[in-house]
Amino acid sequence: MSEPYEEIVEGETYLRMPPGDRHELICSRLHELIATSLADTSTTRLLPRRSVVQISSGTIVRPDVALVTAATGKIWLLAEIISSDDHRPDTVMKKQLYEELNIPRLWMVDPRYDNVEVYHGSQYGLMLKGILAGKEMLTEPLLPTLKVTIADLFSERPKE
Repeated sequence: MSEPYEEIVEGETYLRMPPGDRHELICSRLHELIATSLADTSTTRLLPRRSVVQISSGTIVRPDVALVTAATGKIWLLAEIISSDDHRPDTVMKKQLYEELNIPRLWMVDPRYDNVEVYHGSQYGLMLKGILAGKEMLTEPLLPTLKVTIADLFSERPKE
């Protein structure tokens, strides 16, 4: 996506700048890893990157990664890759929205620090389960074959 795009949060429109090259490399890598892990699964669908997702009547977001239940279309995992020059909408506004909606899983992928914050929805809102970095492994029990070290996720080299 090389064009700016809009997101609407509670009726207010935000113009988001096109992501940079590193952001797109990480996004492509994450999509490829998740798509591979879903190869034998018919219960979950991976939406194309930054698909329009209507959260409520006045809120439309475009997450970098969105997984939905095939039967209902309900979102169960979102990932936002933070842009260093435009981080507030992801790290504050959208994270709060996702918490209010009790999204079951949220990954905040942060290239500024090469880490991933993993949140699980609970009766009390989003609970931070861990901040992964370096040689730690990003996994998800509902995607049993998804396994990637954080260093590999953030690697500057395109996958060979």
